[in-house]
Amino acid sequence: MHDIHHTIDPVTRIEGHAKITLRLDDAGEVADARFHVTEFRGFEEFCKGRPIAEMPGLTARTCGICPVSHLIAASKAGDAILGVTPPPAAIRQRRLLNLGQLLQSHSLSFFHLSAPDLLLGMDHDPATRNIFGLLQAEPEIARRGIRMRRFGQEVIRAVSGRRVHGHQIVPGGVTDVFTTEQRDVIKADVDEILSAAEATLELLTSVSDRFDRELASFGDFPSLYLSHVQPDGTWEHIDGRLTMIDHDGSVVLNQFDPADYREHLGEAGKSDSYLKSPYYRARVTGDDPRPGMYRVGPLARINIAERFGTPIADQGLADLRERYGRIVSSAFLYHHARVLEVIACAERIAALMDDPVLLEPRIRAQAGINANRGVGASEAPRGTLIHDYEVDDDGLITAMNLIIATGQNDLAMNATILSIAKEFVDGPELTDGMLNRIEAGIRAYDPCLSCSTHAIGQMPMRIQLIAPDGELLQEVHRD
Repeated sequence: MHDIHHTIDPVTRIEGHAKITLRLDDAGEVADARFHVTEFRGFEEFCKGRPIAEMPGLTARTCGICPVSHLIAASKAGDAILGVTPPPAAIRQRRLLNLGQLLQSHSLSFFHLSAPDLLLGMDHDPATRNIFGLLQAEPEIARRGIRMRRFGQEVIRAVSGRRVHGHQIVPGGVTDVFTTEQRDVIKADVDEILSAAEATLELLTSVSDRFDRELASFGDFPSLYLSHVQPDGTWEHIDGRLTMIDHDGSVVLNQFDPADYREHLGEAGKSDSYLKSPYYRARVTGDDPRPGMYRVGPLARINIAERFGTPIADQGLADLRERYGRIVSSAFLYHHARVLEVIACAERIAALMDDPVLLEPRIRAQAGINANRGVGASEAPRGTLIHDYEVDDDGLITAMNLIIATGQNDLAMNATILSIAKEFVDGPELTDGMLNRIEAGIRAYDPCLSCSTHAIGQMPMRIQLIAPDGELLQEVHRD
């Protein structure tokens, strides 16, 4: 018996630090694959003893890519502890902020991280298979991505005070009134951004036929899906309740309160990764959490929602479903779902610019500590985010739990790596194209590992190929 392992370490073009291990059997076929997250942060411990009012600012530092997501979830948990409903203008500002966050993060993911694979090719020279190579080969497309992300960041700055780590989103609402000047700046550019997003969807659709093999092997398996959705089935990204569906579209959990997540979701720890693996409790009877695997994020959101509720995105969603079916299961289609969400975000931002409630002066509800536990949830770019805080009577944190989207996708990411490796890895030698497709499977989920493990810097990757007896046959570092 001669086991073979490959290790990819670090994984490139993702946020955080991780490695992938592939195990081959005696015949040289892939027997197993594992995604290991190798960084740790510990926010759930060092935030203890801090006042609830500080939690939006503190937890936003979890990540420089999606601090808005933590600002919103933390503030909503604070709302629950104060026992207040923010004024309508504050709710509008928060919605606008999250739309800007989704738009800028999805633009970063698509153009900077994934477009080099999609537009240049999975087997393109790795020296130029990046945003700089894309700028050289397709300068207008690359610039379009830069403009789209910059617009999203400007929306964030207008609402929260800064492009990164804003300070104006607080328990009870927001701190500053939204002005006509801020509105007019956003309104002047939103039509251009919407047109750019439509062009991006056309571009993605035009190149999709080149990736039939990837479409079939990038995590095209049955799973559960979880996200917020409005009671009438309209896409939702910040408020309301959660719904879980099965792979055939049947409803498993309908409109449950995020505060009740513990009744439905468990968290499995692992000895070889700092990333915990949430799972659906009702499907798990033993120690193996995989029967309870579910996915979150753009793919889950478009599978659960009946419609976006905006005309251009709804047409794009109808076209996607006509081509791939009502429930789309391939992780490769996360890219399509992101671009559709960018279109929907631009349409909704445009509509908010004409909403007079956004400009109203009452923006914050004031109260003391009225509950000792509060849960805040929203849809981060990568999926459902839950902040669960317990406080003493002075409002100091005594316990907290963060359920991060990337963690919820962990079981699916591991299954996706295995399915890609089984399709593309042939024998003990790893080619660049094999390695890149395995990494691309992870990039499809757009993991945010700094958020999920509670480091700063780029996401390096290492892949190891290990034999049945544990011998390290090959190790590839990708910095």
